[in-house]
Amino acid sequence: MIYCFQHYYRELDKYKPVGRKFYLRDTVIVSRELLGKLIIRKIKSETLIAKITETEAYRGEDDPASHSFLKMTRRNKVMFDTGGKVYVYFIYGNYYCFNIVTEKKGTGSAVLIRAAEPVEGIEAMKAFRGKIKNIYELTNGPGKLCKALNIDKLLYGKDATEEGEIFISHPVKREKFQILSTKRIGISKGADLPFRFFIKDSPFVTKHKFNREVIIPGS
Repeated sequence: MIYCFQHYYRELDKYKPVGRKFYLRDTVIVSRELLGKLIIRKIKSETLIAKITETEAYRGEDDPASHSFLKMTRRNKVMFDTGGKVYVYFIYGNYYCFNIVTEKKGTGSAVLIRAAEPVEGIEAMKAFRGKIKNIYELTNGPGKLCKALNIDKLLYGKDATEEGEIFISHPVKREKFQILSTKRIGISKGADLPFRFFIKDSPFVTKHKFNREVIIPGS
């Protein structure tokens, strides 16, 4: 039993939070570079891990689709905090969305984590989703992702650069993939901005058809 616990904690040691400097950059760049990073969600004695496969960038005062576009409110207050903070909000009276704040304090920018690939703790994720059997349907959307990882308003304002209940880690082994860019999904304002990014050919992304997909050079 002692060996098992020691082995478990050694395994967790390989997951370290991405530092704050990563988030203090341009939101669009951070949105692209979050792809392939790992969401580490700790729930009591269990650790759930999912690889980010799809994101959307929401800038501050020049982005009409951003929650921070008009002014600071009780809901979006954390968006104006320092990059690396967690922004969770409830939408359509039905599900939560998980975001990471970006750039310097006062900017009002964030990245929406739209989808991820389950890596560890998959049975627990299925239980949180209500016994979903198809793994490709488990976390391929912002609401599904939050349900699978048990993300709610209790995580609002947490620091994703610290080893807490939730943080973002570099992958243990870096992999090569191409990144595609399209318009963002489900918005009316700022709809022409190509701020949605996802891993090409990944089956763990939102099901959505676009007439035009752009490959990001160098990805």
